[in-house]
Amino acid sequence: MHRLYCPAKNISGINITLDDKEQVHHAKNVLRIKIGEEVIIFDDKGSEYRSVLGELLPESIIFRIKEKSNSFVNHPEAKVTIACAIPKASHMDEIVDKLTQLGVGAIIPMETERVIVKLDKRKKMLRQARWKKIILNASQQSQRNTLPVLEPIMNIEEVLLKSSNYDLKLIPTLTGQRQALKGILAKNNAKNILVLIGPEGDFTDEEVNLAKKSGFLPVSLGHLVLRVETAAVSVASFIRLYHENS
Repeated sequence: MHRLYCPAKNISGINITLDDKEQVHHAKNVLRIKIGEEVIIFDDKGSEYRSVLGELLPESIIFRIKEKSNSFVNHPEAKVTIACAIPKASHMDEIVDKLTQLGVGAIIPMETERVIVKLDKRKKMLRQARWKKIILNASQQSQRNTLPVLEPIMNIEEVLLKSSNYDLKLIPTLTGQRQALKGILAKNNAKNILVLIGPEGDFTDEEVNLAKKSGFLPVSLGHLVLRVETAAVSVASFIRLYHENS
């Protein structure tokens, strides 16, 4: 059964109004959903609606709700936020896609001292718009019933300033005294985890020290040096599997 996203503000009574241009085009011209066909709609509040297509309008689609569900959960017990240094080329697209599929709660694109990609205001807006589309597509494909939060691009100092609400904060790094990720998770019953993923060339010593002063624990991801996209996906995967099997 096809799955579509619609914000909760567009859901009233038994009616769901899909009016996002790309979503309308996708439903009409790609999925070719017909009047009376049943689909699953999910919103930004964690609810799902078994619905049928009621009306095809020029710029919107009206669905009629048959059944609402709030109990379907397909995300890890712990909420994980990944603040990831923006890698070169289009690798951040892949990171956003994979982290969405892995059920992370939030993604923070991050600028650090050794980040190669430097974006002006216009390029930041374009990247954000593209990543939001990737999140929507990946959420529908993976059958998530919530969308991860995509935070604005921040520098590492801004991320550290906003980190006080997390009960476990981790910074994988290649040097210095570090703990094993599994050991830290075993000792902490954390429900809200923030992980910093560094750029090509790793964090600077100053950045690691600033993070440690903000309560971040340095961790090791093993003996191999991982690319940014590999490190981000590996950490999210490990935390998800650990919580699902513990």
